[in-house]
Amino acid sequence: MAANSRTTARKTATRPVRTVREAAPAEAEVREDTGLSPADAQEIEAEGHYLSADLCGEELDIVPSGAWRQTTMRKLNNNQMDAFMEDVLSPESYELYLELDPTNAELGDFISAASETSGEPVGKSGGPSRSSRRTRRR
Repeated sequence: MAANSRTTARKTATRPVRTVREAAPAEAEVREDTGLSPADAQEIEAEGHYLSADLCGEELDIVPSGAWRQTTMRKLNNNQMDAFMEDVLSPESYELYLELDPTNAELGDFISAASETSGEPVGKSGGPSRSSRRTRRR
């Protein structure tokens, strides 16, 4: 019968036993762009309350950006702004939004302000950066 790893003696040294280190207590990092710590942003989102943001001089109540559903994000990506705003605004704010009839620039500023208030930026992630090394040519 041939030898296998279960029946033969080990010829290599065994690894030392790893000890579990306790994680250092994380200090609350305050994001410079929003002034909120990640814990505060999560608390706002978890409470499920609307946040207030300014649109054309009026305060509208909007759901925190981290709580937006994927169907809502698809509406935003497909530029279905009225359907998107109906999903993310409170019913009273949606009626006011329809009366205000904002421009695209005003709407973009409103979404940016709302995402800053919630502590989460909205938009495409930066993703991994390209390597600074060039591929070697042959």
